[in-house]
Amino acid sequence: MRRPGPIIAIFIIQASCAFFFVYDILASVLGIKTTPISWKMRELIEIGAAIGLVLGVVLGALLLFRALRARNSAEAGLRRASGAFMDLLEERLTEWGLTAAERDVALFAIKGMSTAEIATLRATSEGTVKAQTNAIYRKAGVTGRAQLLSLFIEDLMRDDAGVRAAAALPSNAA
Repeated sequence: MRRPGPIIAIFIIQASCAFFFVYDILASVLGIKTTPISWKMRELIEIGAAIGLVLGVVLGALLLFRALRARNSAEAGLRRASGAFMDLLEERLTEWGLTAAERDVALFAIKGMSTAEIATLRATSEGTVKAQTNAIYRKAGVTGRAQLLSLFIEDLMRDDAGVRAAAALPSNAA
């Protein structure tokens, strides 16, 4: 719901219903003397309270459904972006002609791991990892990890802009 008016109205009705029921119970338990109301009026109040509570349940279910749908949509978008990044990554690593060891090191470096962490994971020396990262940077035409990562970010942004531009075109123009 984009407008908060209906939600606020239902909230006020629910709060009034809750107040009525709690006050009625407390008055009975604590022996608070109240001015009696007619049975007809009491039944109308209880019917109104029940309707308010049902509206609250329906609205809650609707909002929960929308939130779940939005979460699922966001997760699907994240999966698509992750897949696009992996496709782009694989394309670049192949284009640069990296060896299998250099591919592993490149992946770990892009994930933000330090040279020592990569060496530990690959069971090699830090010198070997440094030599492999230098080979990766040379083949990619960059001078360091930050530039390597920026290549992928730029490619993703360029691809994203292309996707958005294609989506904006009328279907008969394609």
